[in-house]
Amino acid sequence: MAANWAERISAFSRRPSGFLSGTTAEAFLAELLRELRDDRATYSVKILLLSPLCEHPTLLCCSDSVGEETALELMSVFAQCPPKSVQFRCHLLLALTSVLICTSCVKSHSRASLDFLDVLLQIAQDTSDIHTDGSQRPLRAIACECLRELEACCPGLLSQRLELLGGLWQQETSRLHQAYAELYTLVLRNAIYQLTQETGAGAEHLKALLGGNTSAAWEADQESGLASSKDSAILSSLILGPMGTVPTLHTGPDCKELRSVLSTLLDESYLLTPLCQATLLHRLTEVVAMVPGVPPAIFRTHLLRLLGTSEVSLLHATLLLKCAFTDSLFSSEDEAFILKRLVVLSQHLLLSTPEKLFYMDCILHFPENRPISCGDGDETLPVLLTPQLASALVPTVFNDSATLLARFNMLSLVYLEEGEEGQGGQGLAYLYEHLSSLLSMVENGCGRELVVTFFRAAFLFLYYFCHVERYSNDLTKQLCQLYLNHTKLAPHFINLADQTQDRLSESSWSVGLLKALQRVITEAPLTQLTSHDLSRHLKMLARVAEEGEIIQQSTLTFLSSIITPSSSSLCTGGDWRLGNEILRVCRHLLVHPSLDSLLTPLADVLQLLVCHYADMEIQDHARLYYTLLTTLSREKLAGVLAQGMEEGGRQDKKQSLSCLIGEGLTSTLTIQQTERAVFRLIEAPPEPRAGDINSNEVQKGPEEASASMEAYRDQFSDSSFASEITLQYQLVHINSHDSHFDQLFSIRLHFSLTDHHYEELGDISVPCLLRERPSAIVQLTLKPRKPYPTSLHASAIFTSPDGHTWHTTLPDIHVAFQQTFLPLPVPSNWGRGGTLSVFEGLWDEICSESGDSAMSLFCCQLKEAALNTLVEKHFLPFLISDASHKEEFKVLFFLPPRSHILLKVSSEEDAVHFNIATDNWELLSHVNSYLLKITSL
Repeated sequence: MAANWAERISAFSRRPSGFLSGTTAEAFLAELLRELRDDRATYSVKILLLSPLCEHPTLLCCSDSVGEETALELMSVFAQCPPKSVQFRCHLLLALTSVLICTSCVKSHSRASLDFLDVLLQIAQDTSDIHTDGSQRPLRAIACECLRELEACCPGLLSQRLELLGGLWQQETSRLHQAYAELYTLVLRNAIYQLTQETGAGAEHLKALLGGNTSAAWEADQESGLASSKDSAILSSLILGPMGTVPTLHTGPDCKELRSVLSTLLDESYLLTPLCQATLLHRLTEVVAMVPGVPPAIFRTHLLRLLGTSEVSLLHATLLLKCAFTDSLFSSEDEAFILKRLVVLSQHLLLSTPEKLFYMDCILHFPENRPISCGDGDETLPVLLTPQLASALVPTVFNDSATLLARFNMLSLVYLEEGEEGQGGQGLAYLYEHLSSLLSMVENGCGRELVVTFFRAAFLFLYYFCHVERYSNDLTKQLCQLYLNHTKLAPHFINLADQTQDRLSESSWSVGLLKALQRVITEAPLTQLTSHDLSRHLKMLARVAEEGEIIQQSTLTFLSSIITPSSSSLCTGGDWRLGNEILRVCRHLLVHPSLDSLLTPLADVLQLLVCHYADMEIQDHARLYYTLLTTLSREKLAGVLAQGMEEGGRQDKKQSLSCLIGEGLTSTLTIQQTERAVFRLIEAPPEPRAGDINSNEVQKGPEEASASMEAYRDQFSDSSFASEITLQYQLVHINSHDSHFDQLFSIRLHFSLTDHHYEELGDISVPCLLRERPSAIVQLTLKPRKPYPTSLHASAIFTSPDGHTWHTTLPDIHVAFQQTFLPLPVPSNWGRGGTLSVFEGLWDEICSESGDSAMSLFCCQLKEAALNTLVEKHFLPFLISDASHKEEFKVLFFLPPRSHILLKVSSEEDAVHFNIATDNWELLSHVNSYLLKITSL
């Protein structure tokens, strides 16, 4: 059994949606909870069963009410679990937290969430393990984590317990001191934030909050006791930098209680792990920023330790302090020291590459005491980062790609601010020399990583120094030579041209590069050209043809020379790919702004393709282009081939040959979509069932009845034994009157499943639907794999009187559980005796077997007349016993393909009892819902 659960949980974790397509979330959740309550299951299996609830609570708990019920079940399991099962109890707390948070039960203050909060606080207060072996300590640690998660997801939840949590933090002497400190700091920060949102809140409210008298701080109701969802988003970080604004609490200088708490937290922070220290510092920074009455100098005694730290998290927390308080806490000497330290750490040999990249990023976003720039998120260098200080970070060819690019970017910013004179000019010369070194390495052959690094470095150089012509022009020459020697780099050149054109819209460098590449391609001797080089040249020329500023005569001359058999043999093979690349260049030339001057040579090229290219498809496309060129005006040609072309810029690559077809013909040949549903399927009134069990009064003796059960068992074991469900629906117009759709013809209905409980359905044809005539009857045949309720998506294609074809989406079809019920599939001449024999035989088998069989009891309050009406209305086609014997009704439902539900309904003293037996226990939840529905009508 444990192995089976391990396989099922593994399958669920790999693909939850695929796993649930074979069952339902409700059924799988019921299985999990039933197994968790089973005393025979081991705790290792139970821990495994909790993982779906921890990882995917929203899939299993589809609504808040289901989440509430699941949480109550888990809390019942927790209450019955012995204290020694610490690991299982820890996992139960985690599962409960996930379920309550993800189903929004915590935000709605549901009963389960409040009970769970009390359980967590009781565990957190239970310090009896301090004087024992400490076996319960992990449970307290998990309780603190759960409380912290609840508070983080629902800020203000624990504000009224602040004094209690503070006492627990101060009393804790074990290693759990850290967990209590983290929890207390988070609750304190959220509580103070709430006070900043309260009108008129001040020192007295803060004092009351810290003293535990929260009723004096604010109304203890749900709306003011919890931060709104908007506040929750704000609470992710309150430090907005020196230019930002933080909500403040005006308390005046009387904040000695809060100062005392903060001082104690800071003094004991060295006992915590570096990551926890950083979190605590971040929270306390926010608290001090929100309460002006507490001076930032409270952090002063801890700066020496923080400035000398080697921990990334603590240094980041120090930078956040500086961002929040600038010169209120940090002197100019402190600022210079931090910046120098960041430069040293950015090149430290013992640090990993990610750490060094982080420190360089901190330099680019350094929080200055007196910032000159106020750009949001822009990379700007601090004033104190001089060329002398930054010279330690010059890039070298020995750096890895990420470090090289980060250093190249930083030094570019440094020398950009210095200008081209003096040190700025020397630095710029060094950067270009370094870029040339990278180009030489690419020229001599290298791996893909270095190629990508070079082109990124080239883009960075152009981004900052494109205006320096002596370098940008020389780079263009070197790039052209590199392309001739390595045409395989064509995609990188195209990408470089695209990116520089997009980011440097005022610069013409990319156009200049493309002109130069066009020149070196068209002037290269054809005798040295290979088919691979030609393919790359054509890709490059297609990109060149997108530029309206570039003259294209040389491109057409090149195309003519490679297509003409007497000049070149490159195209004699009729390669389809090569032909398409030539056509792509021609297509861009067809929409070029200077098309008038290109008309004759372009027509000649297309004629050469038609006459000499060996591939028929290429010939056909060339013939089409030639026809368009010679028959359409330039404006219409642009509309057909390049809608949305920007004048003189790159062109949209969408093809619109369908524009050649008239609008009327297009609408006739295409399927149009209706704005809303035109018709729908509604359940047809049920027809009287022929051959109901009670309609045949033939009785059988005991021996014949026994034979009937044996015959049914043999029939049921036959592999071909299966049934279909036939449902009747009426196809009716939707009430909204649209005369255009009063008469519909050739309707083709298509159905798609929303789960895997049924076999795929075939399409159904309906000849016509006329509003003035009776609605059409549609028979829908379902083949269940599992007889569960389901929904079907439906759509249809139909023809309107004007000859147009339409597609419409119908409202979903909901198949209820009771629609899967069928009478017992036995011969009609068996009569009541045979069917009673089958009923009793099935009942006995279900009672004696375990496995998938199950028994249950449903009770409700019904008077005798109401019960008789219910049986006659809902159970009569499935009634096995004589309807006149009202002491006990026996009902048998057959649910295809192979399931049975048996009911014994009787009136007892206290209520009506529905004794239920089924050979498929997964159906019990659906049976319960069905009985609830029909008995409440």
